Amino acid sequence: MPLQTEAEGTGPVAVLVVTWNSAAVLPEFIASLPEGMDGLDWRLVVADNDSADDTVDLVRALAPGAVIVQTGRNAGYAAGVNAALNAAAEWDGGYRAALVCNPDIRMGQGCAKVLMDALGTPLPDGTHIGISVPLLYEEDNRTLVHSLRRESSVTRAFGEAVLGNRRAGRFPRWSELVTDPAAYTRATRADWAAGALMALSRQCLDACGLWDESFFLYSEETEYCLRAGDHGYATCLAPAARATHLGGDSRVSPRLWTLLTLNRVRLYRRRHGAVATAFFRAAVLLRETSRAALGQAPSRAAAAALLSSEQLRATPGPAPHAPLSTTS
Repeated sequence: MPLQTEAEGTGPVAVLVVTWNSAAVLPEFIASLPEGMDGLDWRLVVADNDSADDTVDLVRALAPGAVIVQTGRNAGYAAGVNAALNAAAEWDGGYRAALVCNPDIRMGQGCAKVLMDALGTPLPDGTHIGISVPLLYEEDNRTLVHSLRRESSVTRAFGEAVLGNRRAGRFPRWSELVTDPAAYTRATRADWAAGALMALSRQCLDACGLWDESFFLYSEETEYCLRAGDHGYATCLAPAARATHLGGDSRVSPRLWTLLTLNRVRLYRRRHGAVATAFFRAAVLLRETSRAALGQAPSRAAAAALLSSEQLRATPGPAPHAPLSTTS
């Protein structure tokens, strides 16, 4: 039986959450779901990457109706999303769309319905919205997160290296980061967006298949948004949807910042030739060495890794994009 597409079905929204030692943030996330999912039929799927704390017990206690998938290892974010997608594909009647959430997201009232309503909207160039994202705010609920991005390019990497993200963000040619305030007041199309909370139409998922597990953490949402664009499904901001993101530690952890930086180059290499990749890598290295000179330990670690061909080769060439499970 073929997978049910968004246009064909009336199944629930699959709320997909990947956890790893997430006990500290899960209770508030679960408590916030009824408000954030207001107006929708939904079902929670938690993919746990072998947490050592009581994450799984908390889900069982606080959300007894949730589907829990235990991967048995720290498999990475994309692998967790895929495990949750395949679990949802087994439901009778399937699911109409997916909402991929970090466990440290707190949705505002009716946030998910706004995101779902945006899916499938046709755009002037003949594409449709396949991925919708909300306005994201920091933990103070006032500071807007610049979550929209342009696709990587050599000039944008050099612009960020010389000017810094914030200043370069005012110029589309010179930065991936979209900082124009007006862009966050309307339904702005982006090449990709931060993946803390994103809604994906079933049609987009069926066309693009599973997430790329060769990116253990970071760049997996970038790759998926770009792949969706290749298939005619746009990523777009739904500014009436609002959520709070408690954030992560990639900016302060040398290990995580190194992984984020290397994956940027690896993804660029997937989509461009060797010469362009060499220039892009040089631009990213310039950024990290300049910040390392200012005493920033994460950049120092990232610069050392960029100079290591062995570390860049740690993730092999293009991974196959498997179709979603068709067991339903």
